[in-house]
Amino acid sequence: MESKQIDEFLSSWCKGVIEIGKTHLEGGDFNQRAVHFLSTHYAFDEMDVLFKPTFTKQAVFRNNIKDALSYFVGGDISEDNGFALKPWEDIQLEELNLLLKTDLTVAMGTLNFKPYDSEETTLVAFTFIFVRVDEGLKIQVHHSSPVS
Repeated sequence: MESKQIDEFLSSWCKGVIEIGKTHLEGGDFNQRAVHFLSTHYAFDEMDVLFKPTFTKQAVFRNNIKDALSYFVGGDISEDNGFALKPWEDIQLEELNLLLKTDLTVAMGTLNFKPYDSEETTLVAFTFIFVRVDEGLKIQVHHSSPVS
C-alpha cells in the first residue's frame, strides 16, 4: 500500500460521513447510505472488525455492523444519537502518520469535524488498521477519541 491510496481512502471516508448527514437533512434514505458507507469502508463483510467509536461510554466497542450502524445513524444502543446525522459540513484531515509495511498498514492522525450549525469544530484523533480487500482497502481496526 502506498500513502496516496491511504489519502484517497481517508478522503472517501470523510465524504461518506458527510453524505450520510446530508442525505438525512434532505429527507433521503440515510440508513441505506450508512449501510453502503460501512460496507465500503469497513471489513465487516469479510472478517472480524474492532471498532471503538469516538463518542461512546456505555457500549464502548461496536464490533459488528449492526452496532456500528447504530453509532452512525442511531439504533438499538440507547446512547447513540447518530454521529453522522449531526450533520457535518466539513471534515478535514489535520495530521497523518503512516506505517506502511508489507503485511500491515496503519494510519494515525487527527480529523477536524465542523458541523453545519456551528463554527466550533471537534478535533478527533484516530487510528485505522487497514486490510486489503480485492483491489481496495478497508478498515479492520478503528479507534478514535476526542482531543481535548
